[in-house]
Amino acid sequence: MPSVSNRGELMPASPIRKLVPLANKAKARGTKVYYLNIGQPDLPTPPQGLEALRHINRTTLEYSPSEGLLSLRKKLEQYYHRFKIDVSVDDIIVTTGGSEAVLFAFLACLDPGDEIIVPEPAYANYMAFAISSGAKIVAVPSNIDMGFALPEVADFEKLITPKTKGILICNPNNPTGYLYTQKEMNLLRDIVKKHDLFLFSDEVYREFCYTGAPYISAFHLKGIEEQVVLIDSVSKRYSECGIRIGAIITKHKQLKENLMKLCQARLSPPLLGQIVAEASIDASDEYMLMTYNEYVERRKFLVDGLNRIPGCYSPIPMGAFYTVASLPIDDADKFCAWMLRDFQYEGKTVFLAPASGFYTDPNLGRNEVRIAYILNKYDLADALRVLRKALEAYPGRVEP
Repeated sequence: MPSVSNRGELMPASPIRKLVPLANKAKARGTKVYYLNIGQPDLPTPPQGLEALRHINRTTLEYSPSEGLLSLRKKLEQYYHRFKIDVSVDDIIVTTGGSEAVLFAFLACLDPGDEIIVPEPAYANYMAFAISSGAKIVAVPSNIDMGFALPEVADFEKLITPKTKGILICNPNNPTGYLYTQKEMNLLRDIVKKHDLFLFSDEVYREFCYTGAPYISAFHLKGIEEQVVLIDSVSKRYSECGIRIGAIITKHKQLKENLMKLCQARLSPPLLGQIVAEASIDASDEYMLMTYNEYVERRKFLVDGLNRIPGCYSPIPMGAFYTVASLPIDDADKFCAWMLRDFQYEGKTVFLAPASGFYTDPNLGRNEVRIAYILNKYDLADALRVLRKALEAYPGRVEP
């Protein structure tokens, strides 16, 4: 038989989805599974988006321009201006989800062997996209005891080599929920300016910042405008994960030329998704406030509940809708699989994402899990009750 690619063999399995077969088997046995493993919001999509979908009256569903519909890009330009992000329609390229934006950014900026420094824990697919492009993720670990704050400048500086091409952040952060401060963003600005690096900034959760401090975009940082590559998506803010619409924003002209070649090779982003996304940008202030307030309440409910379970600890996330928590267990991968395969309480179990998959070092995050608070408080309460019982019954429990 022919051999498969080394690239495919090296590609990590998703820590968010790799246990899905066990969850499916649990469901088949009649067990109710609380899915806290994945950032799929349960809140409704804006009615403007759903109405646009229902009333598509085209007679032909044609290709869109490779860079996305002009009308959508104009709407996005207006949207970014609300956040004082000074970009024009020509700086915006529509992508097939935020995932394609990350992959295209890597392919357009990095050569095989180039390195990107990433604070960890980090969104696991960054590693997969780096492998796809032949680049290497160089991790700078953050610490749960420090709330996953940005590591020290010295920790970044010692990792910079002639192969380093950029720093990648997610702000607010997936998986930790950490929100970078103005001081931390300024430090990143100084590093990328000093070493002439790209600053890749994944900002898909900007609507969900739970602090009185202003939201800081990478495009708010003065003096590095052409070094910023902003990644965006409508998936989270409008509960539209399935329409697969994202964007990549850059003022770097040569980079945009590279990106357009990739966009032309894949022809166009999804037409129907763009129509829905364009309409959703007109979501009312009431809708956006509803989603924001709901996540604020769920965050407090979940974190308070976790920290009342003996041996559990979660810092208070200041953004997104995730937290990384430490549990009194020997191994989170084993524990998460055990809950789906071998455990149920009153016919229920919980699906969590082992945090080891969010680190490049397999020895890190062994007792940590990522939890997405994307269920209503009634279900979160029951999930916490089941989790407490699971921790009491787990054979690999470590006494705090």
